[in-house]
Amino acid sequence: MPKVKTHSGAKKRFKLTKNGQVKRAHANKSHLLNGHGKTRKLKRGLRKAGYADVTNAPTIKRMIPYK
Repeated sequence: MPKVKTHSGAKKRFKLTKNGQVKRAHANKSHLLNGHGKTRKLKRGLRKAGYADVTNAPTIKRMIPYK
């Protein structure tokens, strides 16, 4: 059985926790950070990591088989 290839984009964006959850970063944190309706509170919340939804987790886990 050949090795499974890791998805290059997924390995940069996702990590697996010890419990098997998929950890991810929040979107909308790259530009237009002052003004434009993004409050201090919103930007502070975007710093924290989130977890992938349970419906997407199996797909992501298949893309990063060796993490």
